[in-house]
Amino acid sequence: MPACATENGPRLPAHRTVSNQPLRFPTLLDEATYQWEWPAPPFSWRHLPAPANDVAQPCRIESETGTAVEGEMLSFEPAGRRLAFRMRFDGQVVSLPFSRIRRLTLTTPLQSVAPIGSPPVERVPAAAQEREYALQSSGSAEPLIGRTAGHVEAAEGMYLFTPVEEEASLQRVFVPRSAYVQCQFGPSAEEVAARLWIASPDELLAAIELQHRRPVRPIGESLLALGLVTRYQLDRALARQSDDLPLGESLVAAGVISRADLQTAIAHKMGYPLVDLTRFPIEAAAASKLPQRFALSYRAMPLMLDKGRVVVAVDKPSRVVMLEAIHAFAQLKVVPVLAPKMQILLALQGLSGNVWSHNVTDRLAFFDTAV
Repeated sequence: MPACATENGPRLPAHRTVSNQPLRFPTLLDEATYQWEWPAPPFSWRHLPAPANDVAQPCRIESETGTAVEGEMLSFEPAGRRLAFRMRFDGQVVSLPFSRIRRLTLTTPLQSVAPIGSPPVERVPAAAQEREYALQSSGSAEPLIGRTAGHVEAAEGMYLFTPVEEEASLQRVFVPRSAYVQCQFGPSAEEVAARLWIASPDELLAAIELQHRRPVRPIGESLLALGLVTRYQLDRALARQSDDLPLGESLVAAGVISRADLQTAIAHKMGYPLVDLTRFPIEAAAASKLPQRFALSYRAMPLMLDKGRVVVAVDKPSRVVMLEAIHAFAQLKVVPVLAPKMQILLALQGLSGNVWSHNVTDRLAFFDTAV
């Protein structure tokens, strides 16, 4: 093949030329484009996807003067601290800085997803999450108030989530950082109830002695005491109650509480004491009376020993019958009391490393055996 020589270099094939252009390498991987998304509610709740940030969404804007305007939000730019807004479909698009907004509400709520084969929709866990909020501005204006199921605070402001449509949906709310200097959140119904749960051995023994002499509570009172419903949910159910369906059954049918919740409320209604295991001092000597495998399988937490008996916490009354088997192991009379399921699981897990440290296999299988 014919070749030519460069002045000071190697011989090259005649059909090739030397270029002075720098070498260009192909792009192997493009960086993913970041797309901002509205924060999700800070708890487990299945819902349909929210619209993308560049999709027009009906909204209500409250100004610094307190006036409210309905329209559409076309885009939301937290980094630039502004949003695009128009009052009508064919109206002028206005770019509003967050500093001119006191509160923004996206009026089309997030919709819950119904589990397959379970027709009520999954409701927002209002008793555990819903609480009052108050955001105070630096001026003389009245604080912004409302109810929210959780919140997410970011550099640009506060994202809130208002339960609507009987807790089947969530309305998204945003308050810019410039609109408040202080925020306060009240307790949830579950937290209010927990303050009244038994937290000391003396209180528990007194409640056990009164158990059979205490008058039977209304089921609604027990549901509130357990933190399973809010006052608003209970009042709503009472207003709709008919002779055909008892109150507890109507709440189960509506998906407000579960069948297990109702069973626990019935036990509380009949006088079973309710214990707060996050504050109650559990006796290691009581826990050691029960084999770990048994405790995990039946979700039974021995709490204390008292005059030839052992007080054991369970999460639902159907487990009380199973507790009779404890006598075969401990040779002690068993006195059942109630405690929330998750508190029992955490208490059992915490004791696994101490009282039952010799049984490694059971400790590793903890969450598989506790059903």
